[in-house]
Amino acid sequence: MRAAQPENVNNGAVFAALRQLSALGVTVHVDDAMTQRFGRSTGPDGSGAACRAPMAVLQPRTSEQVQAAVRVAREAGLKLHPVSRGCNWGYGDAAPPGPGQAVLDLSSMNRILEVNAELGYAVIEPGVSQGQLWQYLKDRGLPYTIDATGAGPGASFVGNTLDRGFGHTRYGDHFLTACGMEIVLGDGRILRTGFAHYDNARAQHVYPYGVGPFLDGLFAQSNLGIVTRLGVWLAPEPEAFCAFFFQSSDAEHGLAEMVERLAPLRRQGVITSAVHIANDLRLISARARYPWDRAGGRTPLPDDVRQAMARELGVSAWTGAGAIAGPAGVVAATRKLVKRALRGQRVMFFTDRRLAWLDRVGRGLGAVGRGEGLREQLAGLKGVYALLRGEPNGHALAGTLWRVRDARSREAVTDPLDRHAGLMWCSPVLPMTGEAAQQVRRIMEPVYAAHGFEAFSTYTMINERAMICVSNLYFDRREPDEAERARACYDELTTRLMDAGYPPYRTGPAGYGKLGRGSGWSYWDVVAQLKATLDPDGVISPGRYEPSCDAGVAAGATPTRAAHGLRAIESVGEHGLT
Repeated sequence: MRAAQPENVNNGAVFAALRQLSALGVTVHVDDAMTQRFGRSTGPDGSGAACRAPMAVLQPRTSEQVQAAVRVAREAGLKLHPVSRGCNWGYGDAAPPGPGQAVLDLSSMNRILEVNAELGYAVIEPGVSQGQLWQYLKDRGLPYTIDATGAGPGASFVGNTLDRGFGHTRYGDHFLTACGMEIVLGDGRILRTGFAHYDNARAQHVYPYGVGPFLDGLFAQSNLGIVTRLGVWLAPEPEAFCAFFFQSSDAEHGLAEMVERLAPLRRQGVITSAVHIANDLRLISARARYPWDRAGGRTPLPDDVRQAMARELGVSAWTGAGAIAGPAGVVAATRKLVKRALRGQRVMFFTDRRLAWLDRVGRGLGAVGRGEGLREQLAGLKGVYALLRGEPNGHALAGTLWRVRDARSREAVTDPLDRHAGLMWCSPVLPMTGEAAQQVRRIMEPVYAAHGFEAFSTYTMINERAMICVSNLYFDRREPDEAERARACYDELTTRLMDAGYPPYRTGPAGYGKLGRGSGWSYWDVVAQLKATLDPDGVISPGRYEPSCDAGVAAGATPTRAAHGLRAIESVGEHGLT
């Protein structure tokens, strides 16, 4: 099947442009196998051969080739959807947000351009994976690590940063530790932010703001430019490190109690890492698949089966995890404060030494045919512990197979798309209070149940005052009915949460249309004006992080930017932006 062709575009001009780019050294793919691979999605529209297949896949290797791609695309009327490594699973993957676009795959731009061992920063291209950067530091014995996400070693560090993703350590808010960008704009110009636009500026990767307006935020969660290099701060290897885990068996009140106990320590800066609090389903899915036989084919997972699986796997209703790092004395003192705050709950502390001892115990039991459960629990613990230390691994990807009918539990997962996994993330942001956590939980759980799904959720204390609830909607992409119910479930979840005052921190194509819901028009008007100025021909990823015109109006809100889109663009001159 031929990949979808763009509407209102002269195909002769487009294919002449592709030939021109190939002559300039850009690798160009137009074969069905490649375009359909980049058109796959873990969303409900991700099944079938066409999906959102791009008309071509372009692979530049330098910033200059990206510039050339943009300039040639402008002349030909071709739209470009840039991706770093295509691992944005659950938030749009590598597929374009709409038809008739070419994917600009930046994975071949994978150079680590600089590592400053004294000041602890790196300058990298978008194709650099988090596993590559971590291994680079280890191979050279540099006293730094990174903050890794659960997306696996092959995921792009730059791509996650630009979607404002997060991880586990003190550097968990990735965009907060980005410093100095190089961006190709939609008119082909190169923009360098912070101090990087000054020749020989010494502080361009240690002081993010530069002088004058701070522009970096324009290029996160947007379609205003293509970032071709980024400065990132590295996390110093600490003198001492300790991970802590805590549990509550109180399914109804345990979450709120954990939040209220730990929030003061987070606000005071005693706990500096991100702290994750996950429900039982998240831990169950890491070690098992949906038990279709035990559930009698019913969905969502019956309560009695869920409780039985939790008992068998040694999983509590709520389990939390965080890390303590720094000088040995600070780590020891912080351990005492954490233990005191969680008095009455089960709290466990793990170090490299203790994990090594548990490993020896597990191997010893294995030698006499025992301890299989311990070894399985230890494998999961080591995966989380590594992430808390900044070491990327694919442990968290196992859960994506929860609903896949023929999934084999013990097989490693590197790409959920290769295993038919359906995945959509619903990720509201909420104040760091037990009351807010309870309200979000009580909104979400009945919606999931009504559509036949389980309410997977992890509440992450991302900074000193806010939490992000990351909730996984799992399904099998090959099951049309299940995929359609997933679409309806996601739509209702997003609507209810936004109406209650909990917009998402991040979204994908399924959620773009709702971004204007409950929002005044001025914010999205300004975004449209910036788009018209920085990308006047709309070359870069049209539709990405753009609301639809009916989302806010349907709720009786002030019309959104999209409803005023023509007026916004026409009025650009009035506001002095042209």
